[in-house]
Amino acid sequence: MTTAVAPRTPLTALDRCDRCGAQAYLRVELAGGGDLLFCAHHAREHGDKLREVAVAVQDETGKLVDAPATAAPGDR
Repeated sequence: MTTAVAPRTPLTALDRCDRCGAQAYLRVELAGGGDLLFCAHHAREHGDKLREVAVAVQDETGKLVDAPATAAPGDR
C-alpha cells in the first residue's frame, strides 16, 4: 500500500493559535488525522508534550527573528 502525503502549506496570518487566538507559527499533526495550531508562546510552553503526541510538526517560529531597524541614508 502506498500513502501519499499532502504537501504542507505555509502558515499564514489567518492561521490562529487554538489556545489563545494569536497568529500560529506551529502546526502539530496528530495520528488521528487532525492538527493543532499554536502561537510561538504556547508552542514553547507545551512543546515537549506536543512532540510526544505529534506525527509531524511544522515549526515556523523562525519567522519571528528580530531584524535591526535600519533607515536608508536619505530617510535619516
